[in-house]
Amino acid sequence: MSVNRRVLMAKHPDAEPTDDCFTVDEVPVPEIGDGEALVAVRYLSVDPAQRMWMNPGGVYNMGAQVGAPMMSVGFGEVVASRSSGYAVGSTVNGMLGWQQYAVIDGDTRRAAPVPAGIDGPAALGVFGMNGQTAYWGLYDIGRPQPGETVLVSAAAGATGSLVGQLARIAGARVVGLASSAAKRDWIREELGFDEAIDYRADDLPQQLDKACPDGVNVYFDNVGGVILDLALERLAMRGRVVLCGAISAYNTNTPGPGPSRYRQLIRQRGRMEGFIVMDYAPRYGEALARLREWEADGRLRHREDVVRGLDNAPEALRRVLRGDHLGKLIVQV
Repeated sequence: MSVNRRVLMAKHPDAEPTDDCFTVDEVPVPEIGDGEALVAVRYLSVDPAQRMWMNPGGVYNMGAQVGAPMMSVGFGEVVASRSSGYAVGSTVNGMLGWQQYAVIDGDTRRAAPVPAGIDGPAALGVFGMNGQTAYWGLYDIGRPQPGETVLVSAAAGATGSLVGQLARIAGARVVGLASSAAKRDWIREELGFDEAIDYRADDLPQQLDKACPDGVNVYFDNVGGVILDLALERLAMRGRVVLCGAISAYNTNTPGPGPSRYRQLIRQRGRMEGFIVMDYAPRYGEALARLREWEADGRLRHREDVVRGLDNAPEALRRVLRGDHLGKLIVQV
C-alpha cells in the first residue's frame, strides 16, 4: 500500500477518446487528515456520460480535469480512516476516479456507504446510478400504465435493460432496440421484453410499425439522433418521451441537428422531458428498496461485463461508447 497507480486524462478528445487522451503514473498513496478516509478502489463504473465529462467544461456541472485521474464512479473498501463516518472494512460507492486509492471525506455526494449484502458490481449497476436512472426516468417521467407500449433504445445496455424490466413490472408491453442477435436474444428470452428489434435494420420503420401497432406511449431515449425521430413519428396520443441520453452524438464536440419530428408532440399532445438522476438523490433510498425487492424475487435481472485491470479502463470506455458490451460494463481494478 505504498504506490497509487492512476490513469489521468491527458487531453480533451475531439472524437472517440484515443490512447493519447490518457496517461498512466504512479504516486505515493496519499496521507489522510482528520475527517478523511482512504479507499482501496475495487471496481470502476464505465458510463457513456464519462465521454461528456471529458469535454472542456464538462456537463451537468461535472467535468474531468487534464492532469487528474479520469473522473469515474467507483466502489471500494475503506482501508484507513480518521472519520467517524467511515469504518475500516466498510465499503463505499462514489466518485473515486481511475486510480487504486482515493481519499474521501464526509461529503456523501462523493462517496456514500454501501448497504450490507451488495457487492461491487451490483452497487455500480442495478443498485447504483443505472438502477436509479432507470427507476426515476421511467416511473417519475415516463409513468407507464398497464397495457401501454414502452419503446427503449440501447435496450441491452446497463440502463436500458433495467428500464425494460421495470416497464414489464408496471404491466406495459416492452419493445427494445439493440444491435446484435445476442443482445436481442438476451433482452427477449431472459429479461422478458415482448419484442427486440435491430436498430440498424434497413426496414426499421416497418418493424417499429409492426411491433407498436397502436403507437408508442412511452419512449425511453438513450441515443438521440435518427431513432428519436422514428419514435416521435410513432408517438401515441399523450405519449411521453423520456430524454436520458444521446450516445449517438457523444463522440463529437459539434452539436448535431435537433429532432425534425418534434411537431408530433403538438399533434399528439405529447410531452418530451429530460432529467438528471442526481436531482433525485434525496430519494435514492426509496428506489433502492424497490430495486432490491424485485431483484430478490427474480423480477429484475442484471448482467455485468467485467474488464480486469486499471490500465484497460480507456478501452473499456471506448467499448461502452461503441455499444460493444452486454449489460453493465465494469473495470475491476
